[in-house]
Amino acid sequence: MKMKAIVKPYRRPGLELHEVDKPVPADDEVLIRICKTAICGTDLHIYNWDEWSQATLKPPLTIGHEYVGVIEELGKNVKGLELGHVVSGEGHIVCWHCRNCRAGNMQWCRNTKGVGVNRDGAFAEYLCIPAINVINIGEDIDTDIVSFFDALGNATHTALMFDVIGEDVLVTGAGPIGIMAAAICKHNGARNVVITDMNEYRLDLAKKLGITSTVNIKTEKLEDIMPKKGLVEGFDVGLEMSGSINALKQMLKNMRNGGKIAQLGLFSSNTEINWNDIILKGLTIKGVYGRQMFETWYKMAAMVQSGLDLSQLVTHRFHYTQFKEAFDIMNTGNSGKIILNWSEI
Repeated sequence: MKMKAIVKPYRRPGLELHEVDKPVPADDEVLIRICKTAICGTDLHIYNWDEWSQATLKPPLTIGHEYVGVIEELGKNVKGLELGHVVSGEGHIVCWHCRNCRAGNMQWCRNTKGVGVNRDGAFAEYLCIPAINVINIGEDIDTDIVSFFDALGNATHTALMFDVIGEDVLVTGAGPIGIMAAAICKHNGARNVVITDMNEYRLDLAKKLGITSTVNIKTEKLEDIMPKKGLVEGFDVGLEMSGSINALKQMLKNMRNGGKIAQLGLFSSNTEINWNDIILKGLTIKGVYGRQMFETWYKMAAMVQSGLDLSQLVTHRFHYTQFKEAFDIMNTGNSGKIILNWSEI
């Protein structure tokens, strides 16, 4: 049988809608009927065919890894899951044999295969993944939000890396993941949350999610807002989400002695920093990758269920056949999360 899928068929910019073979689940896999998908920054990199994509992807490949769907078929060895359940899925397929996997640190598996990056993904009518990667979703969670739980997981993993209760938090980069991380810090009791960016649209979007302290670094100085917020010694916690070396340098300059930084943003090229800014301040910098399997999924669901409202982050919705228009909007930078509809829940 055939199905529709958004495919990277060639080694150049762009994507195409193709008919491909419908996947058949192996004994330990689950077939998911895709209902909604969300476009991620990774998907945009693939669409634009940048340096990272050229080094990582092997077309042809169905892309996409943010989704919500319904269990359509179970492999014969699958237990604990039921047909018709609303689900999403952890997008990192790990080996379960390396040292980190055996120690319970699967997010650091050296043999990880990414859904929609190293194997066929979710921008299709159906997706097969191992049953252990399937995440059951509660009936009380909006499926629009679930469609980008993968990205929310990145934000959650980063925002919860350090204790933020009563702390002053700086978030650099107001992309959707940065905005979600800022909202999580506020939800979890941070005293002040300040987010910086150069895109006024996204700073306005952050305000819609309740982040009132925004700084456009093109027209404002971060140092000017700090005294107004009672920051005497600097920020306690920094979340670097932009992958901008200038943002990291600004963060290092404005951290208090002994401060802690979680680094999620990926840098596009070699970078230079003054290590004395880290050493003499006694700073901690922690690299963050993906989600903590599978604890992060429980944490983000609990926060949404306890009042973390991300509904304003969804700015556009399209039918999957309109994916080119969706990617064009993504490329402007003037969007939050964009959802592609595939079928009914």
